[in-house]
Amino acid sequence: MEKKTSGRGQRDLRTRVKTARGRKMSSTRWLDRQLNDPYVRRARAEGYRGRAAFKILELDDKYGFLTPGARVVDLGCAPGGWCQVAVPRINALGDRPDKPRGRIIGIDLQQVEPIPGAELHVLDFLEEGADERVKSWLGGKADVVMSDMAAAASGHKQTDHLRIIALCQAAAEFAFEVLEQGGTFVAKVLAGGAEGELQRILKQKFEKVANVKPPASRADSSEKFVVATGFRG
Repeated sequence: MEKKTSGRGQRDLRTRVKTARGRKMSSTRWLDRQLNDPYVRRARAEGYRGRAAFKILELDDKYGFLTPGARVVDLGCAPGGWCQVAVPRINALGDRPDKPRGRIIGIDLQQVEPIPGAELHVLDFLEEGADERVKSWLGGKADVVMSDMAAAASGHKQTDHLRIIALCQAAAEFAFEVLEQGGTFVAKVLAGGAEGELQRILKQKFEKVANVKPPASRADSSEKFVVATGFRG
């Protein structure tokens, strides 16, 4: 890699990435984007495991669902950025004795490095009885179910859209099983036209349903987030 310099000899803020022999152009573009993404830089500086942490942070700043004492389930939690944001906001460590202490259960198909204050489990939440296992870990129901899950990209836009909508629908069904009345469901979806049925169901189950693209979501990405509040039970 090489750094661009100005006429005064000062280094430019942008990092240029050379195309290396054997590296695909798409990989070079991805590396360039990563190195020059301000949210990636912020994640490193602030100790988050990825830029996705800022998506849930921005959504919570707007809708205020990660409150002290909240019981939270994070589906597809790897690498753990959403859990990192949630832990202090729900007072999972109990370091604010004047506030109720919350709990967060992180679930993923793969092992996640420990996060102080978060209870992390390797579990396929689609398997039979998964909701009962999570309820047993929580000792009851949840106040928030959030999901940043995404299926492996196929390279076919419509196929990828249908896969993530299916995951989101499964996460919503899971939320209907574990959410306390008045609870919140937050999930990533991809814009593409197949999410109409999901929206219809959510509007029946929740008092308010918003579709949001937080600033931390890349402008060239088709992802958006559904935030459903006021679970009717």
